[in-house]
Amino acid sequence: MSSKGFTSSLPFKLIVALALGTAAGLALASSEGSFVNAVMNIVVTVRYITGQFINFCVPLIVIGFVAPSITRMGSNASRMLILALILAYVSSIGAAFFATFSGYTILPFMNIASEVEGLKALPDVVFKLNINPIMPVISALFVSITVGLAAAWNKSKTVIALLEEFQQIVLSIVTRLLIPVLPWLIGTTFCGLAYEGSITEQFPVFVMIILMVMAGHYIWLALLYGIAGAYSGRNPFSILKHYGPAYMTAVGTMSSAATLSVALECAKKSEPTLRDDMVNFGIPLFANIHLCGSVMTETFFVMAVSKILYGVYPSVGNMILFCLLLGVFAIGAPGVPGGTVMASLGLITGVLGFDATGTALMLTIFALQDSFGTACNVTGDGALTLILTGYAEKHGISEAKLENVLA
Repeated sequence: MSSKGFTSSLPFKLIVALALGTAAGLALASSEGSFVNAVMNIVVTVRYITGQFINFCVPLIVIGFVAPSITRMGSNASRMLILALILAYVSSIGAAFFATFSGYTILPFMNIASEVEGLKALPDVVFKLNINPIMPVISALFVSITVGLAAAWNKSKTVIALLEEFQQIVLSIVTRLLIPVLPWLIGTTFCGLAYEGSITEQFPVFVMIILMVMAGHYIWLALLYGIAGAYSGRNPFSILKHYGPAYMTAVGTMSSAATLSVALECAKKSEPTLRDDMVNFGIPLFANIHLCGSVMTETFFVMAVSKILYGVYPSVGNMILFCLLLGVFAIGAPGVPGGTVMASLGLITGVLGFDATGTALMLTIFALQDSFGTACNVTGDGALTLILTGYAEKHGISEAKLENVLA
């Protein structure tokens, strides 16, 4: 990614909003008077309204991206495609459960102060603009699943086309309305945290959390390639040694789609360890549905943010439900920066009960390491493609039989 492209990207804008909001909050905290109170009234009001708008968009995002994904898979239900879906889902929820276990094991030993003494009180919202969602998030998920499956089973071309068009409408809402307001939510949230005085206490914790998540990425990749090598009977290092350019491209672009051409080139260098037809089939497909690194990151982050903001970790039951559903949401995630966490905002608010402040923190720290999560996703695709290669060889699936899989 060029320097110009990076400065126009969402992660850069969120980081700038974070810095400006924090600086403004610290400056206001050191001052007194009616002007400071008036400014903070505006800050908390903007944060409230942008949070309401994001909550309104969540059910639309769920329906817009999950339902069409289900119809696409249902109408192309070949054996290899179903296997690829299962592999992607299992890898994603496996990464989520690994992050959950790590969170319950590691986070209690960290110095996470959920209550910091001597905080300033934020002023009340000037006026409340209640923007209620069209339906609860869980209802939106079940609407997506039931309508998507029924449309696929009945081959309802009109409904399927309508869902595809609705997805484009929702993507426009995300890219033209939701993403532009995110920096305002981030900026006002961190302005409030800095004004209260809690941001300076929690910053070292955020840095440690990001470093631990990156270590988790490498552990998960080692596990994926180890399993793939054991199943296929082939050397996984003959794939990994070629994946450096794809990993670095993903770090720079923060996009699996933008990295696809490089990932294909790297995977093709791994022949004959990876079959050429499996590379052509698996790498583009997994680039859209296999998000193990992003899922792991989000799962670990929600546990840490819950402890920081609310003083408790999510219950085990809620985390199990969150992990299982997050794998579904990841498959339908939009192809935008931070798409995984954006598509799963409904789980964060509906299952875990996060408010606007929690949502803003999640979006921010996710953006800070989004490039490394994407790199983990892309590199992990090679392992799943190796499993597909092993399966095809063990079950006598020739290259000719695969030609009509995505027809």
